[in-house]
Amino acid sequence: MNYLVPSILAADFCNLGKDIDQTEQAGAHCLHIDVMDGMFVPSISFGMPILKSVREHTKLFLDVHMMVENPERYVEELIKLGADGITIHVEACTCIEKTLATIRRLGAKPGIAINPETPVEAVVPYMGMVDMVLVMTVQPGFGGQAYIDSSIDKIKEVRSIIDKEYPNVNLEIDGGVLLDNLQMNLDAGANMIVSGSAIFKGDVEKNISEFLSVLESDIGHK
Repeated sequence: MNYLVPSILAADFCNLGKDIDQTEQAGAHCLHIDVMDGMFVPSISFGMPILKSVREHTKLFLDVHMMVENPERYVEELIKLGADGITIHVEACTCIEKTLATIRRLGAKPGIAINPETPVEAVVPYMGMVDMVLVMTVQPGFGGQAYIDSSIDKIKEVRSIIDKEYPNVNLEIDGGVLLDNLQMNLDAGANMIVSGSAIFKGDVEKNISEFLSVLESDIGHK
């Protein structure tokens, strides 16, 4: 199945509840919540109070993406506050297996992410422990970046491994995904599509409807 995962990093924070309501009403499957610490990436984004507020406002699956050094420090609290899935970066965690196991033990779905410059081989040892592999298609830390074209080869490589050995694992992409490049990413094997600016700039419900039209049509062709 294909999933649309709007990233609230691009939402209007003066009207976040309204944006989330529109997202849910329009049929999006999940919400992507970027947690940044100013260390693993230069930016600082959401913390615990935002996650708690979002959880209280929606029943959508909360896909928490930790762009944080030593994420093992925070996973228990994030899950208590309502995270349904937690993705950690292979580049940022010193105890990956233990952290992924903790996420699953506490009832959330674990994911592993790789940056554009990181080879796929870095995540292969953990694919049997996760529900999702996240391929970053921009440099992590800032919204609104242009898609890195070479990401397509990495998506194809990850998809090939998943299809051969881990058929229940989802492949998520994050960064620079627009209607114009959506189909090529689906063709490469991505099935969880994170998009921020392309969803929250302009008419949210119309944008989601257009994305979903492509995602649902793609399922029909497979």
